[in-house]
Amino acid sequence: MESLNALLQGMGLMHLGAGQAIMLLVSLLLLWLAIAKKFEPLLLLPIGFGGLLSNIPEAGMALTALESLLAHHDAGQLAGIAAKLNCAPDVHAIKEALALALPSVQGQMENLAVDMGYTPGVLALFYKVAIGSGVAPLVIFMGVGAMTDFGPLLANPRTLLLGAAAQFGIFATVLGALTLNYFGLISFTLPQAAAIGIIGGADGPTAIYLSGKLAPELLGAIAVAAYSYMALVPLIQPPIMKALTTETERKIRMVQLRTVSKREKILFPVVLLMLVALLLPDAAPLLGMFCFGNLMRESGVVERLSDTVQNGLINIVTIFLGLSVGAKLVADKFLQPQTLGILLLGGIAFGIGTAAGVLMAKLLNLCSKNKINPLIGSAGVSAVPMAARVSNKVGLESDPQNFLLMHAMGPNVAGVIGSAIAAGVMLKYVLAM
Repeated sequence: MESLNALLQGMGLMHLGAGQAIMLLVSLLLLWLAIAKKFEPLLLLPIGFGGLLSNIPEAGMALTALESLLAHHDAGQLAGIAAKLNCAPDVHAIKEALALALPSVQGQMENLAVDMGYTPGVLALFYKVAIGSGVAPLVIFMGVGAMTDFGPLLANPRTLLLGAAAQFGIFATVLGALTLNYFGLISFTLPQAAAIGIIGGADGPTAIYLSGKLAPELLGAIAVAAYSYMALVPLIQPPIMKALTTETERKIRMVQLRTVSKREKILFPVVLLMLVALLLPDAAPLLGMFCFGNLMRESGVVERLSDTVQNGLINIVTIFLGLSVGAKLVADKFLQPQTLGILLLGGIAFGIGTAAGVLMAKLLNLCSKNKINPLIGSAGVSAVPMAARVSNKVGLESDPQNFLLMHAMGPNVAGVIGSAIAAGVMLKYVLAM
């Protein structure tokens, strides 16, 4: 009888809490969206599966060594940790003390837990290597750079302003998060508000990179919101684009793009990096990897490296990045009022970014002979190439012979650059406060 009781107690179902059950359903929903609806499947599938693994009771796959120690509830071990932190020897007090502690102190407590015989789960290790170090988003940015053609941007440099305007959604969302906090609706700190704001850039790797630096406790919700809204770009953008443009404006035919020389394409990533990095060093990691990937593509002398970065390397890193984000889909971090605020602000950010790009195009038309079709302004959000395809699709609805795809790729690429620069601005000024 005792053996049967021990067997039952060892079953995960006996330890399944309500929060874990909800998160298992959320993870299954992400898998369904990825497989059945094809919503950003390359990321949502590993994120969803990582969420499943993270919420299996008693498995501890997403727990660090210290979190495993706290979950074990051994009075003697809790007392040892509490003595180091000068707090009461209970789990709640220790967690509060850790939240206020310096990263170096948190690292010491993790090492102490390892010395006591605890080991981090496999997903926790993935997170530490892929996101905690910042490596995975940077490698993905390098791959994106290797797949990017700056030709449309160089052929029509004005579209850089459209990409810049679309980043207004990022900073408007930061203000929105701080406003919610000011009125006591949902509590957000400035670093958390900055991490949420980057959702407005429609750039998943940048959102993950910045969240990992500023608000790792919100990373799961921010990543899910970012990739979910990126998948919904074809639904979110068209109503806004049509509301802000007239039928005549949507029929504007833009002049043929000039041919961009190979020399220009080679020089551009180098000049871009030097100009931005010298003015804003905090943007150098993201933009540097992006420009390096693009230089490998355009130089034509390292085709093997360029091919590896565009295919094998980015695919491998995407797998581990997704699983690492899934490690943050645990009940105590995800099932918070903040998650609802993140989802709400993310949608607003996309809308503001789309509107700002369209309005900037209309503003440029007031002082330009060569008119810009305002529809391509919405491509300033850096969901590449989805936002550009949406611009083209809406344009074809008004004029079946008006192909805007290549014109829209200019602001689309500019949006990637803009989101990286915006992330650098956030890092510089938020961390300095």
